[in-house]
Amino acid sequence: MIIMKTMEEIEKMRAAGKILAECHRQIAQILQPGITTWEIDEFAEKFILSQGATPEQKGYNGYPYATCASVNDVICHGFPKKEPLKDGDIVTIDMVVNLDGWLADSAWSYGIGNISEQATKLLDTTKESLFRGIEQAVAGNRIGDVAHAIQVYAESNGFSVVRDFIGHGIGSEMHEAPEVPHYGPAGRGPRLKEGMVFTIEPMLNTGSYRTKIDADGWTARTIDGGLSAQYEHTLAITPQGTIILTEL
Repeated sequence: MIIMKTMEEIEKMRAAGKILAECHRQIAQILQPGITTWEIDEFAEKFILSQGATPEQKGYNGYPYATCASVNDVICHGFPKKEPLKDGDIVTIDMVVNLDGWLADSAWSYGIGNISEQATKLLDTTKESLFRGIEQAVAGNRIGDVAHAIQVYAESNGFSVVRDFIGHGIGSEMHEAPEVPHYGPAGRGPRLKEGMVFTIEPMLNTGSYRTKIDADGWTARTIDGGLSAQYEHTLAITPQGTIILTEL
C-alpha cells in the first residue's frame, strides 16, 4: 500500500532533506586524493548529529555505518574503509537522514582528483538520467514513464542500467511502496498522485548491468569490474508540483 503524505509531513521530510543536502555539499569540499571513506563516514555522522538528526542507515538490518561508500566498481552498499582514495577514483556516498521521525534519502557520486573521460561521461550521464526521470515524475504520469526516460537516456549514451536495486517510497520508514525501477516500458506501474513521496536513484554501469555481492552480504559490485555511478533524490508530488526534498 502506498502511504500518502500530508503537506505537513512533506515539510518535515524536506527539513531532513536539507540537512542531507548540506552534508553532501560539505563532503564535496573535503574530497581529495588521500582521504578515506572511513573519514568521510565519520564526518557525515558528526555533521548529521550536530543538526539534531540521526543517520538512519546505521543499525538498519545490522548495517554498521552512517553512510554507504561505493568506490569504482562498487554499485551500492559499500562499507566505508580506511584505504585512501586515489587520484582517478569515483565514489558514491549514500545516506539517509532521520529528523524527528521523518526520513530523506540521497546519494551522490564524486570524482577524486583527475578522472578519466569515461568516468566523467558516466557521472554526467547518470546525473542527467536522474533529472530525466524527475521530469517525468508528475501527477498523472506512471512510474514506468520515469523508468523509461532514465533507461532511454542511459543506454543512448552507452551505459547500462542496474536492475537489482531500485528506488522506493519513503516516509517514516526507509523503504515503502511503490517500487521505482529505472528501466522498462513507459505507461506501466502505479499512477503518480499528490501525496506520494519516493526516491529516484539510477545506478549506471560502463559494462554489464549485472551485479554480484561480496562476502560481507552488503557490497554490490559490477559483475565485470566496470565502473558504476549513482545519483539519488527524494521527491514529493504536491498540489504545487513535484518538489525535490534533498536539495538546498
